[in-house]
Amino acid sequence: MLDPISPTTSTAVAASAEPAARPRRPVAAAFRALAALIGVTGIALDVTASHDLGRLFSYFTIQSNILLVVVFAWSAHRAWTGRPALSPRITGAALLYICITGLVFHFVLSNDASGFAMTSQRTPLETAASQLLHTATPLAAVLDWLVFTAPGAFLFRSAWQWLTYPLLYLPFALIRGALLAPGTEGRYPYPFVDVDLHGYPGVLTNAVVFALAFYVLALALVLLDRIRPALRGHRTRMPSTGSDRLDD
Repeated sequence: MLDPISPTTSTAVAASAEPAARPRRPVAAAFRALAALIGVTGIALDVTASHDLGRLFSYFTIQSNILLVVVFAWSAHRAWTGRPALSPRITGAALLYICITGLVFHFVLSNDASGFAMTSQRTPLETAASQLLHTATPLAAVLDWLVFTAPGAFLFRSAWQWLTYPLLYLPFALIRGALLAPGTEGRYPYPFVDVDLHGYPGVLTNAVVFALAFYVLALALVLLDRIRPALRGHRTRMPSTGSDRLDD
């Protein structure tokens, strides 16, 4: 007759079979919480300064920053509690959209040579909000990606999937503009989608150019994510239940 396994041995075997608890990441959590606060502050300043909230929330800048705030807050909670990170599809999308916001603002909307400059006078409150939402949050997103996430999780097929929102933004802007009376201030949120200035063929041409540029940017982010070195303290990403992989 075989000897029964002692309770102590059974407990030890069961404990060894359990997955190791993920460590909390307080520094990453604090950074992400601060970045989320920066985004909330910028949006709040813009809301305070705005006389037309419908127009304000039609801007890609506001929408992309709202998404980034949600992702940062969610990621901060997961890092603080030691839970698995968000899917790279989500974090990569938020990173791409806020990079679009920052790059388009600094190289197109603030550049008189671009032909699409928006150089209207801003109050000090609007200027502060603009710097937070066009400069601070994009830089925070890039730093978080480079410093607090392990490399190699972005997938090349995600690059075109991430374009869904920017592509849907075009019909949103055009339909909104068509519903507003001609001459309404801010009828079209950006000069390159202004039908009054360029007509629908011109707007479509601009959209194709920007879409191609955004796709190249998305591919560049995926490529850089695959070749950038892992910083100390990052473990290799483990595959999730789906096609994505999570970072620690």
